[in-house]
Amino acid sequence: MPNQKTFLFLFLSLFLTACQSNEAEERLKQREQELLKREKEFALKEADYQSLVKMRDSLSVMKFVEMPGQWPARVDGNWNSKVVCTETSCSDYVIGDQKANVWVFFQDSTGLYARVLNNTDQRVIRVYNGRMANQEIHLDYGSDSGTADFFQTNVVLNSIDSNLIKGVQTISKPNGPNATCIAKFSVELIRKLN
Repeated sequence: MPNQKTFLFLFLSLFLTACQSNEAEERLKQREQELLKREKEFALKEADYQSLVKMRDSLSVMKFVEMPGQWPARVDGNWNSKVVCTETSCSDYVIGDQKANVWVFFQDSTGLYARVLNNTDQRVIRVYNGRMANQEIHLDYGSDSGTADFFQTNVVLNSIDSNLIKGVQTISKPNGPNATCIAKFSVELIRKLN
């Protein structure tokens, strides 16, 4: 009988150990399933995060891309100008000559423009056709080619801030039958406060 008791004791021990082993295996499987579920949730959150990072990066690039058909907010509006002649081969201009006018950047359905107004009576002096290219403002004006006083003016403003814009204005005009004279001016525009 002692053998039977020992055998029974061993059998029960193995049975209990096997049951405990099955329970531990079940707990282990549950933990693995929970871990897989968490890994999937983490992968989804990681994908969302990467998507948000890409969106942020594309938005930061878009800040510097100007919308076609309108001046950027940092340019649009009224500016006081100081235009000084820096070099000339034209007899009409002298180095050091200065002009002070009001420049108004605006747009309509036909394009971008800059209007130059006389500082004293707000009379329109000229209207430039404008465009943005490579983070620069380009303005062009040509008088009627049939007039005796024909000239072309090009302005490149390449230092653009919300309160100060700087660049160069170039005027070219006929100077004799086969010659052209050129005058260059520094341009400084300061945001006009109402």
